[in-house]
Amino acid sequence: MDILLPLQLPPYPFKITDQNGQLILFDMIRKKNIVITPEEWVRQHFVQYLINQKHYPKTLIRLEGGHKLNGMAKRSDIVVYNSAGEKVLLVECKAPSVPIDQKTFDQVARYNMVHKVNLMAVSNGLDHYYCRIDFENQGYQFIEELPDYRDI
Repeated sequence: MDILLPLQLPPYPFKITDQNGQLILFDMIRKKNIVITPEEWVRQHFVQYLINQKHYPKTLIRLEGGHKLNGMAKRSDIVVYNSAGEKVLLVECKAPSVPIDQKTFDQVARYNMVHKVNLMAVSNGLDHYYCRIDFENQGYQFIEELPDYRDI
């Protein structure tokens, strides 16, 4: 499977290099070179979408942040903060070959038990789902589009 397959996200002019047969790109958030895997390809595109289309400040985006869930170390793909340092968006990225299903939502919901973020997104680069979390009623509501940073 081609790692660099086109996604249902705007294309970006990543600087990609081949290092000993591995495709590498510079991650502007983590400020280091990253090996491109199918999931990383989705994550990098989604970050650019957040920054360029939805105006989320890159300084408030954290990638692959660690957290503990039931005593086990886990990683959240993308967490976005507001200027007060509060988490406002949790994004789970999957490889394009991974369907977005109930299992995927269950995973991000478990992660959100730690983060307690009101806005969640799940994407495999081809399909994107967004929802608002209602902690008081222990439910969620799907929304058509991810809100612009200025509107959250």
